[in-house]
Amino acid sequence: MRTGPLQAGDLVLLIDRRRRSYPITLQAGKVQDLRGRLAHDDLIGRDEGTFVRTSAGERFLAVRPTLADYVLEMPRGATIVYPKDLAQILMAADVYPGATVVEAGTGSGSLTMALLRAVGPQGKVFTYDVRADFQRRALRNVEAFLGPQDRLVARIHDVYEGIPDAPAERIILDLPEPWRVVEHAAATLPAGGIFASYVPTVLQAHRTSEALRASGAFALIETTETLVRPWNLEGQSVRPVHRMVAHTGFVTVARRVAG
Repeated sequence: MRTGPLQAGDLVLLIDRRRRSYPITLQAGKVQDLRGRLAHDDLIGRDEGTFVRTSAGERFLAVRPTLADYVLEMPRGATIVYPKDLAQILMAADVYPGATVVEAGTGSGSLTMALLRAVGPQGKVFTYDVRADFQRRALRNVEAFLGPQDRLVARIHDVYEGIPDAPAERIILDLPEPWRVVEHAAATLPAGGIFASYVPTVLQAHRTSEALRASGAFALIETTETLVRPWNLEGQSVRPVHRMVAHTGFVTVARRVAG
């Protein structure tokens, strides 16, 4: 992700007075038709956070997208992991700078990007998917937002068959049947390593927890759900907004024990 003045090739969000956002990629000489005409040249070279007006007088704030903005706007091959769950997964699985992480279920790449930012320049992320078309799209999304990544190894691989990149300190699964990976995870994680899975239904979370307990290789098994309720704090209007980001998935984590 770039910093400094806006440049040709940058992905930029134009945000209107109602906080609706419109992604554009800046191109020299291009004119945007968005409630009036806006020349990209009027943005190139200006500071991020600039307010601009179209020929019709509509005012927009121009900023580069955050990771949360980007994952909601990027092209999708599979359902994304939403920003609130990305935050929960990173904290629950304690993904730290320098860690080696195995991710299974590349999907559209939202979790991959969050993991790459968390492990930093000294860490490494191995990501598996059985769908080559999904993974190609995900890698395009990763490079579009983070640039080329030599810390990322992407494989077309079925993690239910095993984990070829051992050892790894963290294993993060976005799969329909994470309980089928418990045995492989026990063989891959060192003592103290963390298993994490993300599933949409509580039945899947329950079966994963039961498999972790039955293995005898894991302790501190915990399942959580994150709900986000924004508030409106403006003038005399101090109340929750009418819509909240409620259920999207369950995160189950467990620690590998010695022996």
